[in-house]
Amino acid sequence: MAFILWIIAVAIAIYGILRLVRGDILIGIILLIVAAAVGPGGYSIFK
Repeated sequence: MAFILWIIAVAIAIYGILRLVRGDILIGIILLIVAAAVGPGGYSIFK
């Protein structure tokens, strides 16, 4: 389960970084926060 959450968090983080590069600052920051909340490391909403 932790591996699946890690993969999802990485995908969300990469998409967030791409949105930041394209100029969508707010959506990019929100996606990075969501990636940190979903990922198994650090803070996770699934603990």
